[in-house]
Amino acid sequence: MQNLVTVFGGSGFIGAQTVRQLAKAGWRIRVAVRNPAKAYAMRLHGDVGQIDIVQANVRNPASLRRALVGAQAAVNLVAVAHETGRQGFTALHVMGAKNVAEAARAEGVTRLVHMSALGADANSESKYARTKAEGEAAVRAVYPDAVIARPSVVFGPEDDFFNRFAAMAQISPVLPLVGGGHTRFQPVFVGDVGKALATMASAPDAAGRTYELGGPATFSFRELMELMLAEIGKRRLLLPIPWPAARLLGSLGDLSLSLLGDGLIKPPVTSDQVTLLKVDNVVSGAFPGLVDLGITPTTLEAVLPDYLYRYRKGGQYADQEERELAAV
Repeated sequence: MQNLVTVFGGSGFIGAQTVRQLAKAGWRIRVAVRNPAKAYAMRLHGDVGQIDIVQANVRNPASLRRALVGAQAAVNLVAVAHETGRQGFTALHVMGAKNVAEAARAEGVTRLVHMSALGADANSESKYARTKAEGEAAVRAVYPDAVIARPSVVFGPEDDFFNRFAAMAQISPVLPLVGGGHTRFQPVFVGDVGKALATMASAPDAAGRTYELGGPATFSFRELMELMLAEIGKRRLLLPIPWPAARLLGSLGDLSLSLLGDGLIKPPVTSDQVTLLKVDNVVSGAFPGLVDLGITPTTLEAVLPDYLYRYRKGGQYADQEERELAAV
């Protein structure tokens, strides 16, 4: 354990897998988070003394530099799916990314890996996609040899996609299909993303490259909902929502976030997410991907049963026949 890597946002869904893979590769790891008290379990992902937890905020350059002292590499995973209060797209995706890059350069960090998103586009109507592209540009302006990762929707035990809709299916007889459910996705397993980011932190030929991370198959949004419902043994009406009605639904989601914040009650969609759903979320083929990093993409069908069982009647002990009978 000679080299030190600082992982910003390392206690999150993708961060936990990234830290685990970096630990397996022999790195010493400094997990930089806003609230270290909530990240103590991260030390369990490595050997005793291999992982340390420190406080840092991407809006505070001084805290970033403290977190980067002595580091040879840095991975920035800080992002939000929707805006709440000071946690805005521009503040985190653009200014935060710029702050991390400048702090890393000032501390002599050799390799910077930056998490973006598939569909990042400076000309997008979606503020999320637009600020992701602006963040990439801000990082590359400081680090021309930074490594950019653009994953499609990421799935796994703690994801905010299948878990959200499976939970919704527990209480609602209807699931909305924004724009008819035709948007295509290429879901990628969180374990594969973690392996990819850990590889990017040290692979010499990754310098300056952008990677598009997608799974082995593409699905429409409707197909993903059908797959999820079949796995949890529920029959629900999949209701196509035309774009004008979807925009209204998204506005209600925005209102919910402004009044209730990002708490236990989460809206199915925001107005910016509705805009984002107008464009397919699949790899373009113009950039390298998981296979180029030596990673065989994991199928959706191989992983979903491992965590969606919690939404079935009978849970993990329900066999296929019982699940079919329980489908209501």
